Amino acid sequence: MFCLIVLTNCLGAAPVSLGAAPVSLGAGQPTERGRRSSIYPGKVQRERSRRGEPASAQQQLSVPARLLAGGTARACSQLVMYPADALRTLAQTRGGAKSLSDLGARTLVSGAATTSAFAYFIGALQFAAYGAAAPRIGPLGAAACGALASCLVSVPQEVIKQRLVTGVYPSTGVAVTSIYRTQGWRGFYTAWGPTVLRNVPFVVITFTTFAMLEKQALQGRGEDKLRFADSLGIGVASALAGCLLTQPVDVVKTRLMTQAASTATPYNGVGDCVRTMLHLEGAGAFYAGLKQRAAYSGPLWALQFGLNTGLSNALMKRRREVAVGVGGV
Repeated sequence: MFCLIVLTNCLGAAPVSLGAAPVSLGAGQPTERGRRSSIYPGKVQRERSRRGEPASAQQQLSVPARLLAGGTARACSQLVMYPADALRTLAQTRGGAKSLSDLGARTLVSGAATTSAFAYFIGALQFAAYGAAAPRIGPLGAAACGALASCLVSVPQEVIKQRLVTGVYPSTGVAVTSIYRTQGWRGFYTAWGPTVLRNVPFVVITFTTFAMLEKQALQGRGEDKLRFADSLGIGVASALAGCLLTQPVDVVKTRLMTQAASTATPYNGVGDCVRTMLHLEGAGAFYAGLKQRAAYSGPLWALQFGLNTGLSNALMKRRREVAVGVGGV
């Protein structure tokens, strides 16, 4: 219900952009410089500061507000798309593991609430780091910073989530205690390397592709900010580009995280996993579950972009109302 309320509010919000769009303070047609502001936040923001102009919505938001917007966007999106993510995990898991027919339909929502709560912190770190770094180092470097920061939470979340979906553990509590008892804290960071190698390129590709497509859309219409529906469409396209280029690493990551679900001989690290897959299954195995991942990641990132920017604009509007004594104390 909470997710539906947030989504409904954002659908009724003003047009939004990727966390760096200026919030208009008055009437009039947007300038070319204004249209470029959401794409090149660092350069334009420095120009605005020298001229004494207001910063963009994301840049004016406090760190707690950025964490709230990004975290809420990710948690809601993850919860809505959880069954699709579960299908992706099952499609990528090694032979010898239980199938969906063995596990039953309930496995598609196993751990959905608890792991989606983890997702709040993933989105909070990702979008807050991006919003803080973009004015200084540009969108490419900021996207990489956001991806690295979110890995601190996303790797344990993936380990727990994928083992719940594949039936290794019956509940989140059992998963946490079992992993810690048998492997210690290191167990929660299984496949850390492949996850970072997937997340950083994926997020960089997704954010920069979004920025490129956003620029084209804004220039084509002569507008200042994306509409929510446009943000969803561009988010899907951006995530699909990231999926295609990072799919092999995603499969290796899933195989390492879900080894306990299979009766096959365990892989001895990343190199052994890659060699074994090539020898026994061929190169096509590295694209297992691509359709399922695309069906999950496209809508997930579309919702994240739309909700994050919509919430950011709403928080900024509320902040300005409070500052001028409008809308309560």
